[in-house]
Amino acid sequence: MRYLLLGLAALTIFSASGCYSFKGISIDYSQVKTYFVDQFDITALNAEPTISIRLTEDLKEKIRTESRLTLEEIDPDISFEGTVTRYTVTSEAPQPGEVTSINRLTIEVAVQYINNVNEEKSWERKRPFSFFFDFGTSQALADVEEEAISTISQQMMEDIFNAAFTDW
Repeated sequence: MRYLLLGLAALTIFSASGCYSFKGISIDYSQVKTYFVDQFDITALNAEPTISIRLTEDLKEKIRTESRLTLEEIDPDISFEGTVTRYTVTSEAPQPGEVTSINRLTIEVAVQYINNVNEEKSWERKRPFSFFFDFGTSQALADVEEEAISTISQQMMEDIFNAAFTDW
């Protein structure tokens, strides 16, 4: 009898957990079918020259892999426009003797989300998204830049995707 009750309890938990999704994507695929990501601009000083291409492609890939939307350049249902507004390295974690032990690369973008199907879901103005990557002062930015940009981009694309497509 005890095993029967345990089995029923386990079955209830497993079947109930299938009703919820942690993604929370709220795209009405009956109305929204296509998207476009315009090439990001760069206004940040000292930005790595190919950062705009990297961020544009990363956002396209994020939407392609996490939704059922199709990339379409002409008359898309939704579109994104972005600008790299900040690309800075700062010193963090000061140590005695006016020395720092950590450098921080911070990248910020301003993104406009335009929903041509439901204009109420569009963002009135560009929204800022930023993230950072810490690295030791014994390392040169050039040595960690690829890893840093990848880490920062991954988090920013997640934040942009969630802001555009979830109702959380």
